[in-house]
Amino acid sequence: MSPVVSTPLYQVKAEFFKTLGHPVRIRVLELLSEREHAVAELLPETGVEAAHLSQQLAVLRRANLVVARREGSTVHYSLTSPQVAELLAVAREILGGVITGQVELLDGLRASGGPSRS
Repeated sequence: MSPVVSTPLYQVKAEFFKTLGHPVRIRVLELLSEREHAVAELLPETGVEAAHLSQQLAVLRRANLVVARREGSTVHYSLTSPQVAELLAVAREILGGVITGQVELLDGLRASGGPSRS
């Protein structure tokens, strides 16, 4: 009997976040969070060439984040789980808080005349 080799969860999570670490993939997931889209609908929304979009959709399919459905010659994509949309919403909230904190810090610096130079 051979020992079971398992990948630590933190490494699996890192790979998951690497998959999300591309602007086109994030945009596709945002769009699919709203509803299912045909590839032709995704093209103008992402602003990339068809071949590039196809590559990014393949990455998302391999990660099991999206699923494709063929209807005639049209391919439709949807999220595999509503939790993907929830993750994007949480990320938006976190970023909103970070940006708000940065704006408050900048406002405080401006009000105090900026950093002192000694």
